[in-house]
Amino acid sequence: MKLADAAHDFLASSRIAVTGVSRDPQGHGSNAVYERLVERGFEVFPVNPNATELAGKPCYPDLAAIPGGVEAVVIGTRPEHALGTVKEAVGLGIHKIWMHRSVDAGSVSPEAAAYGREHGATVIEGGCPLMFDPAADGGHKMMCRVLQLFGKVPRTVTEP
Repeated sequence: MKLADAAHDFLASSRIAVTGVSRDPQGHGSNAVYERLVERGFEVFPVNPNATELAGKPCYPDLAAIPGGVEAVVIGTRPEHALGTVKEAVGLGIHKIWMHRSVDAGSVSPEAAAYGREHGATVIEGGCPLMFDPAADGGHKMMCRVLQLFGKVPRTVTEP
């Protein structure tokens, strides 16, 4: 499946969790994703086991703690934490998973992605939801094109 199609399907979700949000938002991609999705009208839930609130809103220790659940999750933690998040997501019936990455390794874990696909999830390994409408801006769209040239953003997504 083309990345744009997978991104469109992911962003069709109305309730999205973002893991790895920080109480100190400077330089944290998760915080930028969280804030933009909120601005664009998504119902977004920050996940950080070390915080109880973010900007005056509840922050959840894990996906299971989110009241009413979510349809999708953006993983914004270090790659070594991705497998645990994917296992939890799959166990909760969440089958839209995005492992955030821009210029560095980001949150991408090939092991976690394989686990997700083996269990019926669509896993986007890299890039950022902010690179695609309706969450996008011009800077992120340009970054997507450049990072695709360098192989940091996938052109396709392997279906489960």
